[in-house]
Amino acid sequence: MSVAKKEYKRITVKSLVDMKSRGEKISMLTAYDYTMAKIVDGAGIDVILVGDSASNVMAGHETTLPITLDQMIYHASSVVRAIDRSLVVVDLPFGSYQSDPKEALRSAIRIMKESGGHAVKMEGGKEVKDSIKRILNAGIPVMGHLGLTPQSIYKFGTYTVRAKEEEEAKRLKEDALMLEKAGCFAIVLEKIPATLAQEVAESVSIPVIGIGAGSGVDGQVLVLHDMLGMTHEFNPRFLRRYMNLYEDMTNAIGQYVDDVKSEDFPNDEEQY
Repeated sequence: MSVAKKEYKRITVKSLVDMKSRGEKISMLTAYDYTMAKIVDGAGIDVILVGDSASNVMAGHETTLPITLDQMIYHASSVVRAIDRSLVVVDLPFGSYQSDPKEALRSAIRIMKESGGHAVKMEGGKEVKDSIKRILNAGIPVMGHLGLTPQSIYKFGTYTVRAKEEEEAKRLKEDALMLEKAGCFAIVLEKIPATLAQEVAESVSIPVIGIGAGSGVDGQVLVLHDMLGMTHEFNPRFLRRYMNLYEDMTNAIGQYVDDVKSEDFPNDEEQY
C-alpha cells in the first residue's frame, strides 16, 4: 500500500527517518554536475548521491578506485550549487578514510567545508567503525554502505551478489546494527538477496536504501546515467531504464553532423 508523499521544503537526515516511520519510500539518484543535478533536484528527488561512480561514468575508469578526494569535492561543489531541496550525500573515495580515523575525519571535513555537501557516505562495517565514530563526533552525518562495496572489488574479485551464504549474511546484519548504534543516519545495501535486505530494514530504525536489494527496503538508488539509458553496456537485473538517451543522443548528434555537412544548418532564421 503506497503512502501519500509529504512535501518537504528541504530534505534533511531527519526527513529521511520521518519518511521511514511514515512508510514513505525514499528516492535517491546520483548526480555529478550542475546541469544534471538541477534537473534531478527539480524533479523532486529526495537524496542526491555524489557517488564515486563518477570514476566510471564521468572519467571512464574501470573501477571507482582512481577517483581522488579533490575530484569528489569538485563534483560535489557543482551539485550543491544546483539544488534547492534535495539532501546531498558525498562518497568518501577509496584511500581517504580506510587507513586512519584521523585521516578519515580530515577527508570528511574537507568535503563538508569545500563542497557544501550535507553528509558523507562510507563503505564497510566494523573495519571502519572508528573512522565513522570520529566523523560523527565532529557533527558530520554519515551514511553507511554494506553488501557489494565497489571500493573493495579487488578483494571480492567479482561484482556478483553478496551475502548469499549464511556466514556473510550474519556479518552483514551485525554490521547494520553496528552502523545504527554508531549513529549513521541511513544505510545503502547493494546487490544482496531481497529477503536479507528486508530483514535488515526491519531490524533497524534508520532508513535502508537498496540498489539491487529488492523492494522490502525503505528506498531505492540508481546511477543516473544508467536509468536514463546514457550508458548501454551495463545491464544488471536490478536496473530499470526509464529512457534510451544513448540512442536518442546518438541520433540527434548524427542529424546535426548531417545538417552541417549539407549546409542545412544554420538556415536563414538561425543567423544574424
